[in-house]
Amino acid sequence: MHDLDPLDPDYVQDVLSKPPFVTIPGVINVRDLGHYPSATDPGHVTKPKYIFRSAELSGITEEGKSRFKELGITKVFDLRSDTEIRKYNTPLPEIEGVEIIHMPVFQTADYSPEMMAKRYQLYASGKTEAFMELYSQILDHGGHAFGAILRHVRDKPAEGCLFHCTAGKDRTGIMAAIILKLAGVEDEAISKDYALTRVGREPAREMIMARLSKEPLFASNNEAALNMFTCRHETMKAFLKHFDDKYGGVEEYIKRYVGFSEEEIAQIKKNLLIPGPPRL
Repeated sequence: MHDLDPLDPDYVQDVLSKPPFVTIPGVINVRDLGHYPSATDPGHVTKPKYIFRSAELSGITEEGKSRFKELGITKVFDLRSDTEIRKYNTPLPEIEGVEIIHMPVFQTADYSPEMMAKRYQLYASGKTEAFMELYSQILDHGGHAFGAILRHVRDKPAEGCLFHCTAGKDRTGIMAAIILKLAGVEDEAISKDYALTRVGREPAREMIMARLSKEPLFASNNEAALNMFTCRHETMKAFLKHFDDKYGGVEEYIKRYVGFSEEEIAQIKKNLLIPGPPRL
């Protein structure tokens, strides 16, 4: 099967019904970043029901909002830009008992027609090198947004949080990789988590393609549109090497782009992990 082809619906339903996927009605691509084993702290795993990742929340149902309370999520970090929210008419929802913080990775100026044309050209190629350039842009611009999430982990170890962008793939995938790297999770497991978005976004495939068909670059090029949403295991593996080579690894990145001390980073690591066996 070509990695851009639709997936078998029964297979999708089966995968989505099992961990690490979490069901929140009206939201796609929701995953729990818990139960991943730490290679740097043997006998420890990432804390379950603490940090969640997803696609955007504007379609959440009342039942979905109730799930937030059941899951213990008290804070949401929305990494989308103002431009995206307006363009797709996907405003931030109101969820009782949940603080929603709008913390865009890219500012409005980064969404100029010229910048977006360049970014779409990179996505359209689907090449690993193009994603490295895109992911470098996310790292270069995202320190303030990623810092807000990491401050929550540092200061609120008992309060669950969720972070998301639009599809829950690129900005969300980079933030998830930062968290899992801090916890000492091996690159192979991080890459597998990233690739799960291939299944997680499948229920919204038609909606995603309809949105992209309105963009001039993608309107007459279906494969270019699909390339934008590839989430290959090897892309994340390449990114993690790029992260080490260009930015000096996760701790160096956090010191430089977020401004955290070694003591703060140590506290975040401590709050991410609990003793326990990995998920089977």
